[in-house]
Amino acid sequence: MNTTTDFIGNIVAEDFRTAAIFKRHGIDFCCKGGRTIEEACTSKKLDPEKVYAELESLPANEGSSMDFGSWPLDLLTDYIEKKHHRYVEEKTTVLQAFLDKLCKVHGNRHPELFEINTLFNESAHDLAAHMKKEELILFPFVRNMIKAKISGEVLPHPAFGTVENPVSMMQHEHSVEGDRFRRIAEITNEYLPPADACNTYKVAFAMLQDFENDLHKHIHLENNILFPKAIQLEKEFIES
Repeated sequence: MNTTTDFIGNIVAEDFRTAAIFKRHGIDFCCKGGRTIEEACTSKKLDPEKVYAELESLPANEGSSMDFGSWPLDLLTDYIEKKHHRYVEEKTTVLQAFLDKLCKVHGNRHPELFEINTLFNESAHDLAAHMKKEELILFPFVRNMIKAKISGEVLPHPAFGTVENPVSMMQHEHSVEGDRFRRIAEITNEYLPPADACNTYKVAFAMLQDFENDLHKHIHLENNILFPKAIQLEKEFIES
């Protein structure tokens, strides 16, 4: 890993522990992972040397974190579905109920809750459609590539032309979600409940923060590992 020249997404793909350092500095490692540290720091007016130093201070990775970059792509798609897609489905309805309640009870004193509720509902709607497109179109094609590679069979030509087309769409939708949650984090003062917050208020903000953290890892696995490897695998079929 060369922290001065590698893209941020590649750095995190090699060692996910680095994600916490980038998050602490407000550097997007998932939707905007295709930048160097220097490029990201320049746009945020940060000192890249400080980030380099923190990365270098990480102890040697003894293998305690999963090396997703070494996983077969069909296993990675299964993991994303069962871990991250199911998480979104399970937490969405709970958060929507909490946010609706907060708007009714605290909306008069905290009108920002209405914008938070609107943003999250938009996210819930779009993520549901986004995940279905992955589960019904993109992920099956990735699995078919793996099967064809193992069996030596001819890979059927997909209706979408090249895998780069759905990948480009998924990356755009990831960016939309990244922007939404940056706005939610801004409105909530980084998920800090106000002094008069009840327990539901506190739980809802904690769940929103967990939701964003899970989404960051979800997007990272796709943008920085699954998608580039799927594009490369398709090229191998084309060139063979």
